[in-house]
Amino acid sequence: MNNLFLAMYVKMQNLMKHEEGQDLIEYALVAALIAVATIASMQKVASAMNIIFSQVATTL
Repeated sequence: MNNLFLAMYVKMQNLMKHEEGQDLIEYALVAALIAVATIASMQKVASAMNIIFSQVATTL
């Protein structure tokens, strides 16, 4: 019976050693990088669209 508890204890310790929190941080950093890249590209797109709409408004 003690061997069974010892085996279960060792398995639980091995399961707890996995670093799953690290994955969450990596995903958060990737999401932040994507957000920054999206914001930077949207500013350039918005600027180009503003020029186009200004030209259309001038033409009309």
